[in-house]
Amino acid sequence: MRKWLPLVTICLGAFILLVDVTIVNVALPSMASDLDAPFSALQWVIDGYALALAALLMVAGSLGDLFGHRRLYVAGLTVFAAASLGAALSPDAAVLISARAVQGVGGAAMFATSAALVAATYQGRDRGVAFGVWGAVNGAAAAAGPILGGLLTQGFGWQAIFLVNLPIAAVAVVIALRALPAAAKRGTGRLDLPGAATFTLAAAALTYALIRGGDDGWTDPLTLTAFAVAVVAAVAFVLVEARSDHPMIDLALLRRPGFSGLLGGALLYQAAAFSGLVYFSLWLQDVLHLSPIRGGLALMPMAGTAFVVAAVGGRYMHRLPARVPIGGGLFIIGLGCALLAVMVHASSGQAAIITGLAVIGVGVGFTTPVLVSAAVEEAPPHRAGMAGGAVNTARQLGMTLGIALFGAVFSARLRTVTGHGGSVHAAYASGLDRISLYAAAAGLAGAIGVVALVRPARTAGTVPADSPAPATAGR
Repeated sequence: MRKWLPLVTICLGAFILLVDVTIVNVALPSMASDLDAPFSALQWVIDGYALALAALLMVAGSLGDLFGHRRLYVAGLTVFAAASLGAALSPDAAVLISARAVQGVGGAAMFATSAALVAATYQGRDRGVAFGVWGAVNGAAAAAGPILGGLLTQGFGWQAIFLVNLPIAAVAVVIALRALPAAAKRGTGRLDLPGAATFTLAAAALTYALIRGGDDGWTDPLTLTAFAVAVVAAVAFVLVEARSDHPMIDLALLRRPGFSGLLGGALLYQAAAFSGLVYFSLWLQDVLHLSPIRGGLALMPMAGTAFVVAAVGGRYMHRLPARVPIGGGLFIIGLGCALLAVMVHASSGQAAIITGLAVIGVGVGFTTPVLVSAAVEEAPPHRAGMAGGAVNTARQLGMTLGIALFGAVFSARLRTVTGHGGSVHAAYASGLDRISLYAAAAGLAGAIGVVALVRPARTAGTVPADSPAPATAGR
């Protein structure tokens, strides 16, 4: 049993950082009431965390190579716990959003080092078991967030969704210091700070433009300025990476069709599967008047099927070509989103979303366990860590942009339907139908891209016992 203690601490960290992507969904109405927060602030409570996580993942991987993965992992746990306490004590929405961004900083340090720590700790068959368990935890954590959020919010208040991180992080730190291997020597790489700065600016400006455009109109001067800043920063990022000796992302990787297909698939996967949960949570509580617990339980079909499929089928998915579980999973996610669009209407109850969410969960269970390892397989061995970090970055960026884009669509439908005399029930149903159709399109587009671009000769997630590739998968 002692040999699995390192896996315990790694999975604890992965669980709390990924649960916190979605755990706030069910708590949003309570937060809005207590903090007197507008709809746009609610979006930033989620996007602030996901954006920081996406922007800093590859930088955190480089820091782990420089200073040791265990050291950075423990530091990430500490920062994450401190920020969780700050979020729980927030007196207003601005402080809460800031605390969530700091949580994302700690989460990036933890997420970027997890795979490297697993690979450094386990060998042979134990490594395969460890990666399988870690992948199953990753697959179920984000889907389980709304359930845990509902239980904690109704039982103890929305602050509990952040306070619960403190004892878990404390246990993880103690086990990490005792059980995880220390770095044998210090790395010699360098940080790509210009690349990190331009990437963060581009992502933040685009997210801000989408959120503000949904509230104030797409011709609003600040909206247009934010879009312009995003374009300029994105161009600057490409130029910086092309000239850097130590880039965050080697642009040559993007010229590999298989890697580009997986990167696009990762972005669309997260947007399609998880971004809409925010607005379904609002519908369940604000329109159907469910309690936070019942609202969280209404989303349980997704979490349950995701965990079962990932846990039971994960070991078999690694034997298939990458495009089969990933492309198939994205197709299933798209199908589930389409079912939601068909089933939800003005007179619907919570039963209308059960089938669609269950189908989405099956797709999540197929896709998550093999996505990172498939990207690693598509990259040259000396870029394996960079490839893993890039695909995780794409996932979180997809979540960030998906919430912002769906929020703009959702708000527009609410204004249009209510402006023409429609009821609140009809307005919410119309908004959910529209974002579900967008999510279905994203899932199907991702499936087509993966199937078309990822070569069938590649096997997804093959991690031989003696392969060093995963050891830097956090970069």
